[in-house]
Amino acid sequence: MITSWDRKALVAMTQALVRIDSQTPPSATGATIEAVQAFLAGVPGLTFRHYVSEAPVENLVIELDGGTPGPRTILNGHLDTYPIGDVSSWTHEPLGGALENGRIHGRGAADMKGGVAVLVAALARFAQRGPFPGSIVLALAGDEERMGELGTQWLIDHADEIHGDAVLVADVGGASTIRLGEKGMLWLDIHAEGRQAHSAHVHAGTNAADQLIDALTALRAVEDLIPTPPDDAVQVMQAAGRISGENQEVRDTMGRVTANVGLVSAGTSSNLIPATAFAGVDIRIPLGLTTAQVEEAVARQLDHREAISWTVVRRYEPSWTSSSSDLAKACLKGASRAIGHEAWFDNRIGGSDARLWRRAGYPCVVIGLTPHNLGGPDESCEVDELETLLDVYLDILEEIHIG
Repeated sequence: MITSWDRKALVAMTQALVRIDSQTPPSATGATIEAVQAFLAGVPGLTFRHYVSEAPVENLVIELDGGTPGPRTILNGHLDTYPIGDVSSWTHEPLGGALENGRIHGRGAADMKGGVAVLVAALARFAQRGPFPGSIVLALAGDEERMGELGTQWLIDHADEIHGDAVLVADVGGASTIRLGEKGMLWLDIHAEGRQAHSAHVHAGTNAADQLIDALTALRAVEDLIPTPPDDAVQVMQAAGRISGENQEVRDTMGRVTANVGLVSAGTSSNLIPATAFAGVDIRIPLGLTTAQVEEAVARQLDHREAISWTVVRRYEPSWTSSSSDLAKACLKGASRAIGHEAWFDNRIGGSDARLWRRAGYPCVVIGLTPHNLGGPDESCEVDELETLLDVYLDILEEIHIG
């Protein structure tokens, strides 16, 4: 149980959460949920609901009723992490939660156990202040690194208390930046069929790997699709580019189609012509295009190839919450007050559970920690930014619920 929700508590919570292994796969989040419940033991007015969507994925919903009618705000975070990978490539113990030079080190420190600690502290601080208009729901989910179907999406579909007026997700992005949208995605499985033969007798076989390579080369044409994003998003992203100082490569990537061949397999031996070949492709789609448009472009490149078959295995549309929405305006005002200078809106280059909330019809923003070494060795978060992010969330909740 934590009694003083200060900087020291934030550090201790983040370290404790990092030390719990919740890599996806398998996304075993039960121990992390137990830790969160222990942190909040003794905090008044909280209602806990524990859900097992599909073992070992577990989810937790915590509700705080302010006592009088008012807005209902959902805070959302994920409890799982990317895999650790090669431990020898880490400078610090991946599950050690070491505190060094103002940073907490370990898998999930930034993405997003530090963010979870901030949400827990924000909820506790609001609970201790006494009555307020409305209610706050903290939804903590597993399975996000595997696209969230057993985590946040499962809660949206099955948890009755998951309803409200707006959603804030504490995924990575930087405490000064209010992320209003993100790119969509289309994941493809592509199969090539050939005829096996000995590699010395190339005339007797048909190389499926060659067929696949030709198809993947042609697939690059989808990157030439030209998006027509909404004016609001164009203005936001142009302003963010000037304010953030990010290099042009980052800004360009945010606004165009990209295709990544992430999985490739073919053959069983170097001296055999492979009869089959496979590739898994992740296409990211900017605002101003739809998954249907991209799928049509894929079909134009692949459907006439007799040796090639393909299927869509994941599909998420690009998503956006208007900068003129009540949520966006409250976030801008509250965050700017907390950090002492003007915060700004932006899009998000990577995916998050925010797309699931927007798909369900909720206005949703992402505000989180700066992702140092996201997904790689030596992931870390800054202690100072943890404290800043807590102030940001408290001021935003104050703006929404108190005004």
